[in-house]
Amino acid sequence: MAEPIRNKRADPPIAPTPQNTPLNTAPISSHAQQPGVASIKEEDLDRAAAASIFAKDPRLVSLIQGRLGSLVGRSSGYIESLPTDVKRRVAGLKGIQKEHSKLEAEFQEEVLQLEKKYFAKFTPLYQQRAAIVNGQTEPTEDQVQAGEEDEEEDDEETEAAPKEKASESADKVSGIPEFWLSAMKNQISLAEMITDRDEEALKSLTDIRMEYLDKPGFRLIFEFAENEYFTNKTITKTYYYQNESGYGGDFIYDHAEGDKINWKEDKDLTVRVEQKKQRNKTTKQTRIVKKTVPTESFFNFFSPPKAPTDDDESTTSDIEERLELDYQLGEDIKEKLIPRAIDWFTGEALAFEELDEEDFEDAEFDDEDDEDDEDASEDQDDEDESDEDDEDGSKPKQEAAECKQS
Repeated sequence: MAEPIRNKRADPPIAPTPQNTPLNTAPISSHAQQPGVASIKEEDLDRAAAASIFAKDPRLVSLIQGRLGSLVGRSSGYIESLPTDVKRRVAGLKGIQKEHSKLEAEFQEEVLQLEKKYFAKFTPLYQQRAAIVNGQTEPTEDQVQAGEEDEEEDDEETEAAPKEKASESADKVSGIPEFWLSAMKNQISLAEMITDRDEEALKSLTDIRMEYLDKPGFRLIFEFAENEYFTNKTITKTYYYQNESGYGGDFIYDHAEGDKINWKEDKDLTVRVEQKKQRNKTTKQTRIVKKTVPTESFFNFFSPPKAPTDDDESTTSDIEERLELDYQLGEDIKEKLIPRAIDWFTGEALAFEELDEEDFEDAEFDDEDDEDDEDASEDQDDEDESDEDDEDGSKPKQEAAECKQS
């Protein structure tokens, strides 16, 4: 907060609004001003003390948020205090706004139909891409020439550098191996979900496509070749919208549903097996107890979180964040990954991702937290005598107590 300017002229009278008008009736032409409050300098605020108080008692924060939330949308009495003729004009403006909302809804519907129209034109291109990726066909000379034109400028810049001779393998390579896995690992939001164990299963991913539903919504379709992890040939996830449009005519997201994955025996990547030694106090004999617990995996994406049903504010907030993240991931696949898969495969799409300073600041804080977590985990390992190993002896890159996407 900046220090107030000295000898500053007094502010003009403040016009009444629904936020500053008292409940009692007052004429619109009233020149009454709000009570003045002495300026508070930033150095006078003991922010550290306040933060300490909130940190010691999280319930206080929850209480304040609850009280403030209860005030949202509550009338100040201003509209009710207006003269009858003015109220009538306000009602008329609301009627005009309803007409505007109807047009907004029509606009969004036409936009959706336009998207579907051009999606039908995109589909043959996606089919050509899939055929080349999976080695079913080769690109035409015109397609290759058009793609090489974009690389000419880069080649001129690196012409002075010595070129390495391309290694020729005795075995002929079919298609583009690990195309979709590489593209997904370059897409930041998806890369964070992919663990080391997931990569082996995702190598069999042959195509990712989408389709629109008859009603507002879309379906993501992941196609797989035969693999050692599950028997599904396709795994889909469908995003549904509500029947009624939102404030600006936009479609309102409702929920998502994913296919059940038919895991082969002992190959479920969404769980891990913990092994703990237990000793009988009487016989002194020990035994190994195995427990299956959820773990981080990209395939949790197909088990989306459910909307909250209880009144626990802390749980509701957590689930809402997970719902928002889940929807955003679906949008990223639909709007970014599928249309420009080759750019994500080569990494060129990263140049067009918007990263602001806050992202870098958060990343720095995350790094410091990770260091603290590593130190804490080392101390915990020294004190804990129980063994916790994965059934196949490997651990995901990121391990957490709670599964984000389950």
